[in-house]
Amino acid sequence: MVCGSGLCESTVVTHGKRVYGTCMAGLCDCRRKPLYSAYPVCQNRLRSERNSHLQPYRFSSIAKMRFVISVLLFLVFISCGVAYDPLDPNGNITIRWDVMSWTPDGYVAVVTMNNFQMYRHIMSPGWTLGWTWAKKEVIWSMIGAEATDQGDCSKFKGNVPYCCKKNPTIVDLLPGTPYNQQFQNCCKGGVVASWGQDPASSVSAFQVSVGQSGTTNKTVKLPKNFTLLGPGPGYTCSPAKIVPPTNFFTPDLRRKTRALMTWNVTCTYSQFLASKHPSCCVSFSSFYNATITPCPSCACGCENKNNCIKSDSKLLSMVGLNTPTKGNTPLLQCTHHMCPIRVHWHVKLNYNNYWRVKISITNFNYRMNYTLWTLVAQHPNLNNVTQVFSFDYKPLIPYQSINDTGMFYGMKFYNDLLMEAGPFGNVQSEVLMQKDQNTFTFKQGWAFPRKVYFNGDECMLPPPDAYPNLPNSAQRNLFGLSMLIYSVFFLLIRLW
Repeated sequence: MVCGSGLCESTVVTHGKRVYGTCMAGLCDCRRKPLYSAYPVCQNRLRSERNSHLQPYRFSSIAKMRFVISVLLFLVFISCGVAYDPLDPNGNITIRWDVMSWTPDGYVAVVTMNNFQMYRHIMSPGWTLGWTWAKKEVIWSMIGAEATDQGDCSKFKGNVPYCCKKNPTIVDLLPGTPYNQQFQNCCKGGVVASWGQDPASSVSAFQVSVGQSGTTNKTVKLPKNFTLLGPGPGYTCSPAKIVPPTNFFTPDLRRKTRALMTWNVTCTYSQFLASKHPSCCVSFSSFYNATITPCPSCACGCENKNNCIKSDSKLLSMVGLNTPTKGNTPLLQCTHHMCPIRVHWHVKLNYNNYWRVKISITNFNYRMNYTLWTLVAQHPNLNNVTQVFSFDYKPLIPYQSINDTGMFYGMKFYNDLLMEAGPFGNVQSEVLMQKDQNTFTFKQGWAFPRKVYFNGDECMLPPPDAYPNLPNSAQRNLFGLSMLIYSVFFLLIRLW
């Protein structure tokens, strides 16, 4: 039977009943039940017609799914390229340009770099700042910093500019610069402390005189394509944006002045852009288990495994081995993890109301010592830190209601410098924390940190199934054993 116009061309007798079909808009409509068993041709036609009507919707659904997946992948890629640190969500480096005065062919500006990152500083050899001029600007003079290349100034006769490059590269001056070349907050070799570690040292500034530019707020064109190395890659800078002029106060706070024009550039850091591998790893151990959980193998990549040096190599006695190269190429000690930095977290002691952890940081790079280093750990019991013995400590509370993150850093002039690999290439401290009896446990790796950062880069942790386990018998006798040991110890002291 085939549907035509009007009545179907034939009828079908099923179970003694005559069933008629009509065709409406090309669809067979069987008016009696059972529809499909009585009218198989109509059934097939209905199925094919329904499928033909559903097919566009299926293609539409597939297209929507592909679009959603593409958007998600794009957002993941953007999140990797654009920095967002969950432990420091507001961290950035803000570069502020304040036009202080106009000149016959341009302006004099003060450029201030503020590091608002809580635990990521700029270490030696320091920052490098670059941009591209919007027109044909030149730099007539600079105080507190220097351009690395003068560029081609051959078209100038008489007064020759300080820098004629379209895209100048600026670096900080070194300590010991003559006073007549210094500017406030300059001349630290580009080293800038983190905001959380030392706010007073988290600023760097210089003065620049720009020529062949506009001489009013309406004719000045903002520089573009800002770049920042701190000291390596990883920072992405926004376009310059005009903001309300900066206010300045005299030392006695009785007079206020303001800049003639101000624009800001915001630079954020992404570890994904800085390196394809982590730069540090973490190992674990505990007093209740003899097993030491090492760093994962090749945690920081094994590309340099053929160029590493064994700890007992005769090459270590060579003169100049520890001298940094121009590209800061690391010279690592041969290890299974091949990381420049290893952080070791050791659960040391258990008391009635407290427990103690020992933290050790080891440098495996023979060509790098770390100034103003920082270590950030995330652990739920960091809300009850009682004492830190050899490090300075500051809690980090980015979300106000959650206090589970803290920053450790070296004491000034004591251990704020982590020396290069070797017998002195390590720093360590112990941390005493008060227990919260409702949450404290040694089970399932609870005593170990959730995240660890060194100098602002996240370290690779061992897999959770490799953490030191708590022996079954120790769950009942752990506290009793500790109390027995200390009771015997104090008894011996008393008898002595």
